[in-house]
Amino acid sequence: MIKLLWLLFAVLSLGSARAAYPDKPIKIVVTLAAGGTADILARLVSSKLSQSLGQPVVVENRPGASGMIGAESVAKAAPDGYTLLLGYNAEIAINQSLLARMRYDPIRDLEPITIVGATPMVLVVDPALRVKTLPELIALARKNPGALSYGSAGVGSTPHLGSELLNHMASINVLHVPYKSASQAVPEVIGKRISMVFSGMPLAMPHIRDGRLQAIAVSTRSRSAALPDTPTVAEMGYAGFDITNWFGMFAPAGTPRPIIDKLYAEIRLAVSTDEVKQRISGEGGMINPLAPAEFKDFIQAEVAKYQSIIASIGLQKN
Repeated sequence: MIKLLWLLFAVLSLGSARAAYPDKPIKIVVTLAAGGTADILARLVSSKLSQSLGQPVVVENRPGASGMIGAESVAKAAPDGYTLLLGYNAEIAINQSLLARMRYDPIRDLEPITIVGATPMVLVVDPALRVKTLPELIALARKNPGALSYGSAGVGSTPHLGSELLNHMASINVLHVPYKSASQAVPEVIGKRISMVFSGMPLAMPHIRDGRLQAIAVSTRSRSAALPDTPTVAEMGYAGFDITNWFGMFAPAGTPRPIIDKLYAEIRLAVSTDEVKQRISGEGGMINPLAPAEFKDFIQAEVAKYQSIIASIGLQKN
């Protein structure tokens, strides 16, 4: 009888705790450095969540190791809804096909909540290269094999994968220079230390507008409304080239379903506000806050897609 009463008390206490969620600050871990697309999205959403949930929602940047440092910290956190991950393609859908050792399983150890936003990448170059089109860039790379270089957010990042896919499809040899994030690589192009980078559009757009970067092509199947005169890589003769940066919110596996559902509802409202929509769409981004089950199916399709791409270009696990 005593055990039964204790169990009933525990169940009622748990239900009360869940109903009170959140009753302390929430942390969103971003796997990329401050200033990039993921960081911009996280801070937009955290501001709205702080207002709607009545608790501080803070952003912590933990870049490095192709996103695995930040992702692992969330995967191993308590499943109570107070530590979340703003992750993107690399650590969720790409790394397991490229990296031999991972200290977490993105499918098993993380619970999808929703997509926060997505954006094409735009291939940008140093204007001093004096190329304005993809054919001109490829001709320059073929004329000077190994002389050009591209930046990335590390092995397995979408800038790395997009650049290697272009290397493969165009039969060129542009050298890889990895950084912790694309937000570090973009200034390196501006500073003429590397030749180019596939960058998320929110990060690159201000520099394209002021002429410090030359936009060459976008990475998605369709053109971006933010750069309507910039063609896609596929349009330029490389059919099938289609890579989108997407950014999603995750919780540690085992987080109670009522908390996942509450976070999804609040994030969906946050990204649907005019302020957030205008900020994201103005920089070439897209919003489509999938429900948790839909997001899980989307991730499975993305894993299969990138496995196929990686196999087609012959990248090996390391």
